[in-house]
Parts: sequence; C-alpha cells; structure tokens
Amino acid sequence: MLHLIGQIIFGLIVGVIAKLLMPGRDPGGIVLTAIIGIVGALIGTLIGRVLWGGPGYEAGWITSILGAIILLWIYRALVGRRAQAV
Repeated sequence: MLHLIGQIIFGLIVGVIAKLLMPGRDPGGIVLTAIIGIVGALIGTLIGRVLWGGPGYEAGWITSILGAIILLWIYRALVGRRAQAV
C-alpha cells in the first residue's frame, strides 16, 4: 500500500515538473497531472531500457520527466486537434 502511495506522489511531482517545463494551458487538475507523471515514468522506463539500461532498468527522475514531457506533448497534440474539429 505504501508503495502505491509513493508512486502516486512521485507521479504527481513528475507531472508538475513536466507541466512547468512545458508551459501552456492544460485541462485537468491534480489527478490528470499525477496520471501524466505516472505514465510518463513508465514511458521513461521503456526509453531507458531501449537506449541504455537493459531489462532491469527503472526510470529515475530525469527519464521520468522526459517520459512525462513526451506524454504531455502527445496529449496536447490530440486534445488540440480534437478542439479544432469541434
């Protein structure tokens, strides 16, 4: 249970940092920010495993933030495209 709470807090911090590094308007509040951070950490882990870590690699702060920025960029592209269509 504590591991899950730790992951949520880590994801929230990573999501906030990613949003600070990529300023702009984003719909969604604290829950969406935490989800972006958590999924960004997963993306960072995949990137790290492919590029330099191998199967045992787990993302640290930098690759988690990089993954969250990539996810935030994709999210903005999809939401922006959908908003223009409406």
